[in-house]
Amino acid sequence: MNTRSVAAQGSGRARRAANSKAVEVGARAGFGARGAIYVLVGVLALQIALSGGGKQADRGGAIAEISEKPFGKVLLWVLGIALVGMALWRLSEALFGSAGPDGHKPTKRAMAAGRSVFYGFVAYSVLSFAAGDSGSGGGSSDKQSQDVTAMALGWPGGQWIVGIGGIGVAGAGVWIAVRAIMRKYQKHLKMSEMSKKVRQAVDFTGVFGGTARGIVFATAGGFAVAAAVKHQPDQSKGMDDTLRSFTDTPAGPWLLVVIALGLVAFGVFSWANARYRKV
Repeated sequence: MNTRSVAAQGSGRARRAANSKAVEVGARAGFGARGAIYVLVGVLALQIALSGGGKQADRGGAIAEISEKPFGKVLLWVLGIALVGMALWRLSEALFGSAGPDGHKPTKRAMAAGRSVFYGFVAYSVLSFAAGDSGSGGGSSDKQSQDVTAMALGWPGGQWIVGIGGIGVAGAGVWIAVRAIMRKYQKHLKMSEMSKKVRQAVDFTGVFGGTARGIVFATAGGFAVAAAVKHQPDQSKGMDDTLRSFTDTPAGPWLLVVIALGLVAFGVFSWANARYRKV
């Protein structure tokens, strides 16, 4: 058996593993875990809007909130493992392409690789927190953002790096919102398997939730650009301070109420993906 046939067999086995039931289960579990985190962040943001205080409304706050519940540590282990499943599914998309006619495009595979790294990091932070390292998953996103910004601003050309990064995050937020409004998510879902009421619910949560999520990303990117222009790391904000900033608008806390409900809706939309996503 020559080297080429051995490599072909190895590639075939890897592709079959990527398309296996285990990877599908991992992906669906990952969507479920993502949904739980977004619902919790939305609820925490709603508490901030209605009471003016509250716990930090970001992934760290959600993780800390879960850990305080009965069997909280067990739930964190379940969430962390589910997010590992999401990371592995995204990795399989990067290596072998995703479902759909354009799933093998280089841009799609590159985005899948980036998402794999992101969900791998989130999974690590959740599992580390579950294992007892409270400084990993439960830390403040605001402090983390400011620390990273301060470090980057100290590099040669740091202002440009932070500014370009902020523009990238803001652009990603606009892209997320526009795709949600245009209902681009529908091509990734098994819409034909949904009843009329389920389709309506999925469209409502997909558009509303995706738009709210995009606005949060775009706003956070704007703060990063401001930090670069002013050369002030404290101008950079994580999710918690970004959400709190909506209360400083003329709409007051009511804009944050809308955004918070949108994040809850995105969490519910993630749960719909756990059921109907084409994997």
